[in-house]
Amino acid sequence: MQRQKVIVKNRLGLHARAAARLVRLASSFQSEIELLRCDARHRVADAKSILGVLMLAATQDTELEVVARGVDEQAALSAVVALINDQFGES
Repeated sequence: MQRQKVIVKNRLGLHARAAARLVRLASSFQSEIELLRCDARHRVADAKSILGVLMLAATQDTELEVVARGVDEQAALSAVVALINDQFGES
């Protein structure tokens, strides 16, 4: 299992278009990928589920923890973290 914390930096947060990009990317990996909201809400979402990702309600400056488990977990974690750090390609 691999895990890493990231902060959502884009102005609109994890909105529908950004969530769709994340889900497409996560779905390209065999590993199970989860997003955990690191605050009092403690929400957890399957990164391959658009509804789950949107239900995190991750606005700008929300801290998330990305957790990947499986055969390609390191590549999956690196790719998802890179997408979030790149502000979902919206910067």
